[in-house]
Amino acid sequence: MSRIGRKEITVPSGVTVTIGQSNAIEVKGPKGALAQTLHGNMEIKQDGNVITIVRPNDNKENRSLHGLTRTLLNNMIVGVTETFKKELDVIGVGYRVTMQGKDLVMNIGFSHQVTMTPPEGVAVECPTANRIVISGCDKQKVGQFAAEIREKRPPEPYLGKGIKYVDEVIRRKEGKAGKKA
Repeated sequence: MSRIGRKEITVPSGVTVTIGQSNAIEVKGPKGALAQTLHGNMEIKQDGNVITIVRPNDNKENRSLHGLTRTLLNNMIVGVTETFKKELDVIGVGYRVTMQGKDLVMNIGFSHQVTMTPPEGVAVECPTANRIVISGCDKQKVGQFAAEIREKRPPEPYLGKGIKYVDEVIRRKEGKAGKKA
């Protein structure tokens, strides 16, 4: 049995979970609403405020889908109660970020400004000129948009310039001076 898949999901008060035909799930809570269709092999049972995921047999595909289905459903429930958040640091001389309306405008060492529009359901804010905070109900959208921002100027190992996650550690290299013996 999957250790993650067999854990029960407790639905907090204020959150409604609707299980439709062919595992179409709708979750509504105080921070928003999410809808997703999960794999049809898994059987999702709701008993009061407890949800369990049951797999039909021990095929390899069903074993791998068991924990995935539980995690996706749990992320939906957590997302509508407390939003997911990613923070990015912009490091470099003259590198800065600002918000213009809904668009994120970045000066990151190119001859032009890089402008990015966040997807629906994702909020972006810049508390300082070198910090980006991305938040939203959908964990996948928040993580994907953070990865797209980081992709514009990934951190480089010699000076550490670029866009990195706050908790990311950049392995630094010595330059030419480190090669002398």
